Parts: sequence; C-alpha cells; structure tokens
Amino acid sequence: MVSGNIRLRSLSMDDIPVLTQLANNKKIWVNLRDIFPHPYTEEDARIFIRRCMGENPKLTFAIEYQNSLTGVIGLVLQSDVYRFSAEIGYWIGEPYWNKGIATRAVNSLVDYGFQSLHLQRIFTGVFDHNKASKRVLEKCGFTLEGIASKAIFKNNRFLDEYKYALTRK
Repeated sequence: MVSGNIRLRSLSMDDIPVLTQLANNKKIWVNLRDIFPHPYTEEDARIFIRRCMGENPKLTFAIEYQNSLTGVIGLVLQSDVYRFSAEIGYWIGEPYWNKGIATRAVNSLVDYGFQSLHLQRIFTGVFDHNKASKRVLEKCGFTLEGIASKAIFKNNRFLDEYKYALTRK
C-alpha cells in the first residue's frame, strides 16, 4: 500500500535493528499498552516480527517513509457480533514525528480494512495526553465517540481514554 512517499509493507527479519532502535524509546512506550516492552530489545523485535509473518490475513505492517522504516501499524480483528470491526494501532519513531506520516499510514490502512477485509468499523482508544494521535485520527475522519474516565492505568497513573471510530460509508 502506497500513499505518496509512505508505504505499508510486511515486516522482515532485516527490520530488527531499526525496529529495535526506534521502539526502544520511553516517549513511544508511554503512549502504548503495557504489552509493548520497555526497554525494547532485538529479541522483542524478533518475536514480534515472527508473529506478524504468520498472520493470515495480513494485519500488521511496517511504515516506510522515503524507503526507511519509521514505525508500525496494524489492525486487531474482533470476533462474534463484532466480526466486522477492528481496532487500529500505530506508532511512529521519534525522528519521524510531525511529518504527516501517521496520517497517511492510517488512511492507507483504513482503506485496506474497508476494501480488502470488508470491515464496517475501525476504532481505537487514545491516552488522554496523546494530542498528536488525536489529531491524526481526526484528520483521518474518525469521530470521538466518548471519553472513558480513568479507564487506563499506565506508568503508575490513571488516565482517561478517548474512544474514536470510523465507519465505512
């Protein structure tokens, strides 16, 4: 999937060094679920990439900007009565912040989710202090559906969660 100078592609074992370097950043960890380790090691990258390589359908992608790995984006398919919904998640390495990369990557993955996976709804939750991610989602047409008060416990603090969604037109 390509959008200008942004490309979503499969992760490979060749990505381990750059993925480790970008992901091993507390400024990224503070905005993600605790399943995302900190510190982030090469072994963490290896395990993650192996898991992604086994996906069918493909749900997790490397984000490339000007032919360099800059982050990761993916969908988590839901089940049962929610089977036409998926949660979106993404992160961009700090050297690549404020370049519009996340917005283009989210738009590309949303198109893939609606067109190729036949999803009806894509949603996510954003930690209250993550203003950049809120802006990305709003630029991509997501609607703020509500705020869950003190729903997240991260870094020894309770945080509000901003819940966003986008439905297929």
